[in-house]
Amino acid sequence: MEQVKVSTASHSYDVVIGQGILTEAMQTLSSQLEKADKIVVFTDEAVWEAQQAYFTANFPYAYELFIFPGGEASKTFEQYFAAQSFLLELGASRKTLAIAFGGGAVGDATGFVAATYMRGIPFIQVPTTILAHDSAVGGKTAINHPLGKNMIGAFYQPQGVIYDIACLASLPPREIRSGMAEVVKHAYLSDAAWLNELLTIKQDEMTLSRLAIDLKKGIEVKAAIVSEDETEQSVRKYLNLGHTYGHAIEAAAGYGKIAHGEAVMIGLIFTLLLSEQEGTITRQDTQAFIAYLQRNAYPLDAVFSYDFAELATYLMKDKKVAYGELQFVVLTAIGKPAVTTVTLAQCEQLDRELRALVKEELV
Repeated sequence: MEQVKVSTASHSYDVVIGQGILTEAMQTLSSQLEKADKIVVFTDEAVWEAQQAYFTANFPYAYELFIFPGGEASKTFEQYFAAQSFLLELGASRKTLAIAFGGGAVGDATGFVAATYMRGIPFIQVPTTILAHDSAVGGKTAINHPLGKNMIGAFYQPQGVIYDIACLASLPPREIRSGMAEVVKHAYLSDAAWLNELLTIKQDEMTLSRLAIDLKKGIEVKAAIVSEDETEQSVRKYLNLGHTYGHAIEAAAGYGKIAHGEAVMIGLIFTLLLSEQEGTITRQDTQAFIAYLQRNAYPLDAVFSYDFAELATYLMKDKKVAYGELQFVVLTAIGKPAVTTVTLAQCEQLDRELRALVKEELV
């Protein structure tokens, strides 16, 4: 069992990582759990079906259970309202503790429920996917609006994060693809040697022990950035690498129809093309990344389902748009991110380049 400290202005906590550690890790948060008048576990249908036996056998406290439908469908107004109603009908108080047991969507939704129920109750993140090694750390909580992803939310830090990678053993290939997007993103933000290692590994051949190493590195990158900038006023914006164009693809598809990480990987292609104009990233780097995505069965053809005019409507709703100008995170080199302003006309040109490159790889 290993720990990574996350220190923010509002709250400091540990991310505990290991395999088969749920019971032991919960003991590190016993003071929080034992003073709660009620414990409510929020999960989703797929996670509970796969992990109920393991969670029940290893969680040493009585709890109430709320089950979201799963995926981005968990992050709707209707589900948010249902979760709040559940807490109210249960008689939950400010001493009630929420636990998010699931992937990124469960963590986002549960965190926002916790942040707003009675103006805030404590919660613990227990992520069950690769993707959630990113979303469970740092205190971003949100639900979606039909006009934009994560548009309604709050910065609200958990009391702790317990990352038991035993839960990853049952992940389907699509969840592995989606989750690895955030691992790769963290490598682009921090370490060229680590990135090169990742891009040579075939995802379906990764062992849990290898994955644990990469996840800990990713969490350390995220923790360092969040500790410096809790509410995305400066360097935390770098964690949006690949997300602006990726979110546009995800929104155009309809949330849940393309996995978040799959969309972010397409967004990273866009980022690399833009970065070619900013520093040392080359067209060869971009093409090598596209080849990696193709080897690992990412749905690159999704980009052809939407024309640029449709994507542009979502790009302009991005949270990073300021004074009508688009802001993209770019790389002046691997490990050296920056933020640059991009016009919609420039985006359209890069979109054409992206489609051409992807088409070449798919032929």
